[in-house]
Amino acid sequence: METMSVRLEFHGDLVALLKRNENKPETARLLFRTACAKDLIESQGVPHTEVGYITTGEGCECSFMYIPRFGETLHVWAHTPPVDVTRATLLFPNPLEDVSFIVDVNVGRLAKLLRLAGFDTLYHPDWDDDRIAEIAEGEGRIVLTRDRELLKRNAVTWGRLVRTSDPWDQFGEIVSFFGLEERIELFSRCPTCNGILEAVEKEEIIDRLEPLTRLMYNTFTRCPRCGQIYWRGSHHSHIREKLAASLKKSIFDPKG
Repeated sequence: METMSVRLEFHGDLVALLKRNENKPETARLLFRTACAKDLIESQGVPHTEVGYITTGEGCECSFMYIPRFGETLHVWAHTPPVDVTRATLLFPNPLEDVSFIVDVNVGRLAKLLRLAGFDTLYHPDWDDDRIAEIAEGEGRIVLTRDRELLKRNAVTWGRLVRTSDPWDQFGEIVSFFGLEERIELFSRCPTCNGILEAVEKEEIIDRLEPLTRLMYNTFTRCPRCGQIYWRGSHHSHIREKLAASLKKSIFDPKG
């Protein structure tokens, strides 16, 4: 029977993403048809964005377009963090110039946290999957979502199926997964609109400040896009502590 099938063997955290057969967490699947590796893998519930590399039974690495023969085994491996999206691989031959994100509505609160940490992150609650995939492809952005079907789209090359549910934990997950700890620039972007903040003299905005803010603070930034004004109040320390704690709790931390 196996000579008339293709065997897929899944490894790492990809096993948790597999469609269940009678609620049994099998790591291997027999498929009685053949197609390109991408289609076979995604038919089992695993988006191509989650795959780090694929090897044949002989240990040869192959691409998503590889069509296995009947009787052949493919081993499907998860990414090994930190993932460098600026480096070309066999599965992802077109690397990104830099790290930037687009977030869908089911992880919308994550967008604000990424922006607070200085990461270029697009988000609009009204964008549907078509729009998100279009922007991701056109601008070379990483799609962050909990929607597997969005990540299976051919237009989506780079993405992450977010595993955690709490936004602060999601932040830690994404920063750790893509190895971005050293690239954090707190309070450099507008958390509301993603604009890059600019220093502004107090005298220019003093008419927009509450009396207590005028008295207590002298250093301000302003978003050139939406005009929002920011200053380093006590909430800054709270945000720093929450972000630091989320990184320590990252699912990729062996002590987590």
